Amino acid sequence: MNEEAFNLGVRKFLKKFGVTAQREIEKAVDDGVRDGKLRGSETLKARAILTIDGLPMQVVIDDDIPLA
Repeated sequence: MNEEAFNLGVRKFLKKFGVTAQREIEKAVDDGVRDGKLRGSETLKARAILTIDGLPMQVVIDDDIPLA
């Protein structure tokens, strides 16, 4: 295994995930506030689940996202 290629691939994946996830969260929150489903002062409970085909792993990350 080429450690450098592997490390770069993992970093590229995580960057893509982070940028995409942030954009989607921001859009969903904006829509929720505009539609009146959110007040804009809540704390949202978030969960991300990562699996990789071919590997017996599942990483679950739970955290809160405060809107104010």
